[in-house]
Amino acid sequence: MLLLIPGPVSTAPEVRAAMAQDIAPWDVDFRPLYASVRADVLALAGVGADTHAALPLQGCGHFAVEAAIRSLVPARHGRILIPLTGSYGARMVRLAREVGRQVVELPLSTTQPLDPAQIAAALAEDAAITHVGLVYSETSSGVIHDAAAIAEVARAAGRRVILDAVSAFGALPLDLSLLPAVDAAVFTSNKCLEGMPGLSFTIARRDTLEGLAPAGSWSFDLGDVHRHTSGHGAGSFRFTPPAQVLAALRVALDLHAAEGGSPARLARYTANATTLYDGMLAIGLQPYLPRAAQGPIVLNVSAPDDPAWFLQPFVEALKARGYLISNFHDTPSPSFRVGCIGQVRPADMRGFCAAVDAALTEIGVRSRAPLRRAA
Repeated sequence: MLLLIPGPVSTAPEVRAAMAQDIAPWDVDFRPLYASVRADVLALAGVGADTHAALPLQGCGHFAVEAAIRSLVPARHGRILIPLTGSYGARMVRLAREVGRQVVELPLSTTQPLDPAQIAAALAEDAAITHVGLVYSETSSGVIHDAAAIAEVARAAGRRVILDAVSAFGALPLDLSLLPAVDAAVFTSNKCLEGMPGLSFTIARRDTLEGLAPAGSWSFDLGDVHRHTSGHGAGSFRFTPPAQVLAALRVALDLHAAEGGSPARLARYTANATTLYDGMLAIGLQPYLPRAAQGPIVLNVSAPDDPAWFLQPFVEALKARGYLISNFHDTPSPSFRVGCIGQVRPADMRGFCAAVDAALTEIGVRSRAPLRRAA
């Protein structure tokens, strides 16, 4: 079964094989593996251990986003501006509010990249804002935002940035050495790194981590993670880690480098997305985004305006043909979404387009014009 979802993704056999072993994470032989993973993800972000720290947490990307907000946005006077880029922008809003931080929402189009001037205007209007929270790659829509330009706007205004790079890291450009306003960039072991799910990372500035107040949760306290590592060494995990996931990530990072790093992975994902976009048009379906706004991570396709259309039977018909897609949509109007990341290539996308054509016929869909009614 080929997973065409934006995470967890289809993985290489070598990555899956790395999970099939018993590992003692406190053994001294495991420490170099973990330390090498931390060093490699720092390098992928364009920084080193002299200026930044790679801080792991067990769990998904939401865990790390919450930890970054808890740890880096001050509880008393912190105020975070969050552009409503889509479902994941809305989730960041909820995460911030759930931990008691002041939130300023910035409504905007979810079908176009964010204009940095909108951030500049919002920051100029509210001098109390201390931070900007940005989703780099919004998987609910497929839109990619210009993280570097937005971080520069924040820097010019004297504000700090928390960057949700969960579905961006490992493919989309990210050089934190050029983005001094970014206090934290968050990502996971799967998605574009093509490892297994279960581990999240925050890459944070060391000068920001020094002297942090308690986060209000020991589990989600990045300052405490940093202090543990500083005191026990780069190969020591604070609490019991997902050791097999780390072993798989070590292999996935080696495969990432062998492929040619983030530029090569981005090129493959872009080819996947282009093949998929063209293939959907060829069989009479309409992608949700205009081509100019379509990113390379996930592509949404507008649901057909036909009474026979139901998402779950369509998903089941695709599964019978060897492809698994999401059985929900996050767009305002009904759609189905397809991940372009993982161990997937343009030939797989061509096969998927043929499977979509056949699946629609099987469930009785005749009209493939887009359904625009609100969900």
